[in-house]
Amino acid sequence: MGKLLLAIALLLLPGLSHASSIYKCIKGDKVVFSQTSCPKEFKQHHIQYQLGITTETDSDKPKEKVDPLQALLNKRTLSQEKLLQLIDAEIYRLKQENSYYEILRASEKQKLDRKRYWQKQAKDDPEFLAKLDEMNRYFDGLIKLNDDAMLMLQQHKLRITQAPEQEEQKEQEEQPDRGAPQVVQH
Repeated sequence: MGKLLLAIALLLLPGLSHASSIYKCIKGDKVVFSQTSCPKEFKQHHIQYQLGITTETDSDKPKEKVDPLQALLNKRTLSQEKLLQLIDAEIYRLKQENSYYEILRASEKQKLDRKRYWQKQAKDDPEFLAKLDEMNRYFDGLIKLNDDAMLMLQQHKLRITQAPEQEEQKEQEEQPDRGAPQVVQH
């Protein structure tokens, strides 16, 4: 009996989790609310209730995925220090990811070595070498992508840090030296 009640409770839990989400189906002047997606002939709005706030979105329209960092950069709402901090954090994350890829590569190599051992293949077996080469190319590709991204981020960082210095130099070149006497010819 206890197992039956547990099974019923587990079946009802997914339905309860969607209780804060409803669909508003519109066709002409007819409006229907449903907990499941609307039929194709209806226009669909997704209504979500969370933390006391109800939001309604037109779920028929394709959603534009906007990168939050790109949105901030476009609005130019970041200070130079914060932008440099974000760039440094991303470079650090990419370095960590490369380290993780090297750990995964070592693990995959061990798996291939164990498989080769149990299949009684030689270390110079063409099949083993082909799998090893494929695995190395895969991880080398992932690491190269991260290295390219880090190089691009380093170039952006350099551009950002050099821009203020270049502006200061231009200002100094445009202004005459105030400490030196100026010769005025008549």
